[in-house]
Amino acid sequence: MFGLFKKFKSGFARTTQSLFGAVGGIFGGKKLDSDSIDALEEALYGADFGVETTEEIMAEIQRAFKADRELRGLDAAEIGAAVLRRVLEGAEGSFSPDRLDREVIMLLGVNGSGKTTTTAKLGNLYKEDGRSVLLAACDTFRAAANEQIKSWSDRLEIDLIASKHGADAAAVAFDAYQAAESRGHDLIILDTAGRLHNKSHLMGELEKIIRVLKKKDELAPHHRWLIVDGSIGSNSIEQARVFHKAVDLTGLIITKLDGTSRGGALVGIYRELNIPIYFVGLGEQPDDLQPFTIDNYVSAVFGLEKELSE
Repeated sequence: MFGLFKKFKSGFARTTQSLFGAVGGIFGGKKLDSDSIDALEEALYGADFGVETTEEIMAEIQRAFKADRELRGLDAAEIGAAVLRRVLEGAEGSFSPDRLDREVIMLLGVNGSGKTTTTAKLGNLYKEDGRSVLLAACDTFRAAANEQIKSWSDRLEIDLIASKHGADAAAVAFDAYQAAESRGHDLIILDTAGRLHNKSHLMGELEKIIRVLKKKDELAPHHRWLIVDGSIGSNSIEQARVFHKAVDLTGLIITKLDGTSRGGALVGIYRELNIPIYFVGLGEQPDDLQPFTIDNYVSAVFGLEKELSE
């Protein structure tokens, strides 16, 4: 919808470099040998693809190498990409804009995951796609959250419903839905709190937001997407488990992938929980939040020059 392969290529550059720069650039014309294969395996683990996925990729490459000692780096890249496509089958989130009434996206995640910034970026993407968007500042716990999202809404010219620090987050969500009704907005995006150090209180608050929204629409919130910092590795899987148990997640957004060499983290999250990935954060600018596509992801990570999605 909004994506360009070059965004993925740029965003995953550090992951690509970590995989192949560290092993002498084998993903080119250079022939493989046992040392480069061992180095590639180590690099895959370092990029957070996880044990299961790394073993599957390496088994395929080892099999091909035994069959053909002339196997080159580019061949190994194609093999790795094919394995990832198989592992990630079904991972692309599909968001339909065809609802006739209001749609609510509830964004969740721990503090520091980029949740508030992603709320604004997501609002901008859907605004550019023709939706009438309203943001709701339901993170009333973090003192700077209101100021942060207001700054974004002013910059991007997107309507915002907010209240004072410490206000009832569910009340803000309810007010936002009413405001959307009166103003004619068809998409509401909720930014929520993320203090996992007090799990029971946070989860109770999130559940209350959901109960209040159902008074307006029994299907709301129609989407419950978790924002995960892709640079934190296996901890992201535990975060996803906690939120999924509490609110039955329907999607994932993986952020901060441009600043890390651990771009394989999203594979482990999807493999563990089988929750579709809707977007990835590939930079600081509003248009650096890009819809997740399997082909763009695997081609970017493995350094393949295939402009598969415009």
